[in-house]
Amino acid sequence: MTERGPAELEALLLARGDQLQALQAELDETNRGVVALYAELDDKAGQLQEALELKSRFLSYMSHEFRTPLSAVASMSDILLQRMDGSLNEEQGRQVEFIRTAVRELTEMVDDLLDLAKVDAGRVTISADWFETVDLFAALRGMFKPILANTGINLAFEDIPQVPKLYSDDRKLAQILRNFISNALKFTRTGTVRVGGRPLGEHEIEFSVVDTGIGISAEHLPNLFNDFVQIDTRLQRRLRGTGLGLSLSRKLAELLGGRVGAESELGKGSRFWVTIPIRFRQQADP
Repeated sequence: MTERGPAELEALLLARGDQLQALQAELDETNRGVVALYAELDDKAGQLQEALELKSRFLSYMSHEFRTPLSAVASMSDILLQRMDGSLNEEQGRQVEFIRTAVRELTEMVDDLLDLAKVDAGRVTISADWFETVDLFAALRGMFKPILANTGINLAFEDIPQVPKLYSDDRKLAQILRNFISNALKFTRTGTVRVGGRPLGEHEIEFSVVDTGIGISAEHLPNLFNDFVQIDTRLQRRLRGTGLGLSLSRKLAELLGGRVGAESELGKGSRFWVTIPIRFRQQADP
């Protein structure tokens, strides 16, 4: 190998120096671009946060504004059905009952809207305590007993074997299961809706609601728990809802450290489930 002379080495060093300067200039330009990108992302994040806050305030305001007239209509419907101001014929009674049912559904929608606004705004707190599943099921059974009167649907609560006491927010869990049961009853004309559960190992428990209703096609399952998702098919179109309850259930389950899911076969029924830790652990702030 021939040795390079001083002039050749100097030229090589100068060339390397020029390359380093070019690389440094390119790196500086890249850094400026990254800084500008971060600034733009911060700005977009601020705009997104502002939009979320505006949406939450709007939903909260509208929810509260709807409550008063809905309560008035519900009260007047009850007065009419109790015949306090005079008798109703059979057709009038059916019409007033229809009004009361519609008001109840609208009230549930308003409640879901308000809860969604609270969750999105980070204003929902978890109040964890020890409770038994038998007490949870008893409360749900009592809640749905008046709704099941004069229907051809059987709501069955199954015993969960070998389940310990749970440490979680029983009200949030009840709200999730209530949404699942309400959907199951809405889409089941006759048959049985079963509420049960099972331990998953030592640290988790799964609750499920199984119905014999109209079912859901596989193509709709992936987006079922997204906000305002409605299934637009001939079978479901007759009983379409707002798409709020399932989205709210997903968000509440995540707050409890759990997850939700669904399995279904069109024309045969559905199974909705929520899995939560047996013992809730508060997530550390980032």
